[in-house]
Amino acid sequence: MGPDAPTLCEGWNTRDLAAHVVVRERRADAAGGILIKQLAPRLERVMAEFAEKPYEELIQLIRTGPPRFSPFALKQIDEASNTVEFYVHTEDVRRAQPDWTPRELDGVFQDALWSRLERTARLTGRGAPTGLVLRRPDGQTAVAHKGTPVVTATGEPSELLMFALGRQKAADVELDGDKDAIAKLHETKQLGI
Repeated sequence: MGPDAPTLCEGWNTRDLAAHVVVRERRADAAGGILIKQLAPRLERVMAEFAEKPYEELIQLIRTGPPRFSPFALKQIDEASNTVEFYVHTEDVRRAQPDWTPRELDGVFQDALWSRLERTARLTGRGAPTGLVLRRPDGQTAVAHKGTPVVTATGEPSELLMFALGRQKAADVELDGDKDAIAKLHETKQLGI
């Protein structure tokens, strides 16, 4: 896939997504704009600068990992942050292609994704227009948003993660609850970080 391939990230192609990953790991001075609205203009400028680089250079920067001075160079931070980040953005590219097919992930990786989802469920679900419970097929649950009516999303952790991070249409989950609440939840743009 080249730099102009579509992604599930609205308005971004693969070049934009690569620039996002590089800036996130290498430019802490700009990456704060991901979470802090007032810093978003700086983030956009720096990402645009990186997006102008040759695509192959961006990919190489991702492959070589963060520089030593980056917080992401610390194994604990890398694992806590990049396990989800890299999985979701890989799926953003895969699932935006017309011929994508689901893939089976091993149980250890699914458990790692579930662990992270459990810890961030309330953050990712805070904007849900309904109550939202995330449920694994084995019955483990995490409350993403308190409220009524309640919708329960059931699926593998990888799919629940995609759903909770705003990729509802691309996530393979079963939704149970009030029909109107399900429709609202499926269409909201308020899920995710």
